Amino acid sequence: MAREPRTEQEHEIAVSDAAAAYIADALMQLALEFEANHYSQIRRHYEAIASERDDDPRQLDLFRRQ
Repeated sequence: MAREPRTEQEHEIAVSDAAAAYIADALMQLALEFEANHYSQIRRHYEAIASERDDDPRQLDLFRRQ
């Protein structure tokens, strides 16, 4: 007998406010550490997939390489 697909409400996990804050802090710390360790790889990836630069003189270049 096949089970019916779960509804969106069944996927929600009930946690306390303190637990939710702790989990959010832990995930943010993990994300920040990951980005710090792999920043150059992430940057290379985004540069590789970026579209060609538009040389419109009206467009400010806030991240120009020196």
